[in-house]
Amino acid sequence: MPLAAAAATGPVVRIASGRLRGVTRHGLAIYKGIPFAQPPVGRLRWQPPQAVKAWSGIRAATHFGHDCMQKLFPGDAAPLRTHPSENCLYLNVWAPAHISHPLPVIFWIYGGGFVNGGTSPAPYSGAQFARDGLVFVSANYRVGRFGFFAFPALVKSGGLFGNYALMDQIAALKWVRKNIAAFGGNPGQVTIFGESAGGASVLDLLTSPLAKGLFVRAAVESGGGRDEVLPPARVRHAGPNGQPSAEADAVNFARLMGIHGSGARALAALRRLPAAAIVHGLNMASMFPQRKIYSGPVRDGKLLVHSSETVMRQGGEARVPLLIGANSADLGFFFARTLRQAFAPFGAHAAAARAAFDPHHAGNVRAIAQRIGMLETMVEPARFVARIYAAAGEPAYQYRFSYTAHALRARLHGAPHSSEIPYVFDTLRHSMWAAFGKGLTRQDEATARAMHAYWVNFAKTGDPNGHALPHWAKISSHGNQIMNFTLHGPKPETDPWRKQMDLVAAIQK
Repeated sequence: MPLAAAAATGPVVRIASGRLRGVTRHGLAIYKGIPFAQPPVGRLRWQPPQAVKAWSGIRAATHFGHDCMQKLFPGDAAPLRTHPSENCLYLNVWAPAHISHPLPVIFWIYGGGFVNGGTSPAPYSGAQFARDGLVFVSANYRVGRFGFFAFPALVKSGGLFGNYALMDQIAALKWVRKNIAAFGGNPGQVTIFGESAGGASVLDLLTSPLAKGLFVRAAVESGGGRDEVLPPARVRHAGPNGQPSAEADAVNFARLMGIHGSGARALAALRRLPAAAIVHGLNMASMFPQRKIYSGPVRDGKLLVHSSETVMRQGGEARVPLLIGANSADLGFFFARTLRQAFAPFGAHAAAARAAFDPHHAGNVRAIAQRIGMLETMVEPARFVARIYAAAGEPAYQYRFSYTAHALRARLHGAPHSSEIPYVFDTLRHSMWAAFGKGLTRQDEATARAMHAYWVNFAKTGDPNGHALPHWAKISSHGNQIMNFTLHGPKPETDPWRKQMDLVAAIQK
């Protein structure tokens, strides 16, 4: 990113590594493409993020840095607006242009299955959060094999290994603690929030000893929370359901690239491979077929000591206010082809499950299996995590996002995975979930304003409630309280899916 190319006008801030010039738009000060670590290329590929080198002069912070190297996913609800590159460890800040006192900070972690995603997509603009009195930060993190790789030579190095994506997130949060005051933010009032893989990242940060003290509130959107689906890979031993060890995945990939052995020479050869070879077609469409050459998150014993579920069951989670939930037509994994296969996992409760999931005896195997898979993957785990926090005495708020934009209701029967994001950000006009901004209704926009307001209030105080909003009750340790964002507005209610959720919870214990 150029130094001398900074615009002649625009706000200038000084941070630990040098001066930055951003832009002012509509009462906001915006800074993009700020490096928070050295480019993780060459010898720094598969290394923890390294401190940025200081610069002289004023660095332009007017455009996004590269999103991290990946194969783009066709039909992505939040398409990237940069050319992906290994040189990608940049973050962005939106803040009010005039600040009289330090403001709370909200820190966004994007989703994409840990293989796609970035900070440049239009729905992820932090403008509305800043207009509502927060300092907003979004940070890139390495994805795919750049973000998770446990080659034996790396494991033997004695340092942190494997979870480079999560290391990047922690490094960005440390940058916030060190530098955000220069932008008007309060480093002691940081809320982290993320969706899908970003939500799973929030859960990992809540349960990692290396993230302790970096935030004071957390929100999880469709991030799971149970071990049953996609638990972190073990380093040297195979996991459940035939999941290979993380080392085996890395060695298998090296062999595919024609690199044999597991020592320093093999690692050096892997670091010489072009970035496109490391990607090797990996994205959200191919991640499951590549499960023997790509591990995802690794239970390394240092950053991820155990799975988030195990840590929470042991009471080791960060004690902070929590907001968590999932969508009414969320992501789920299902493989049953018959009703018998769909209900077999419920064992002695199979008859009760049949009555709960197929009360009218319709016999629609796909719909039933999909519903069970969705509850197992996203919806019941959100309740599980919320109840854990409530039992620990922390305020926990659970939601269900059931709203679909008016223009899409004929095509959608429920709110799909990730469709809540432009409502939380209040960026509907930049989102495919609102038919790319066409045909937006007052109801669509009112739902976005309400949902966004809850998140803003939570980031400011740890309580989503505020003036003129329906009251959102905290969940109790055995409760089913939710705020349901329905077609008729936010509705506080007892979860109508509680019987189905109880059945799913019984087979996950």
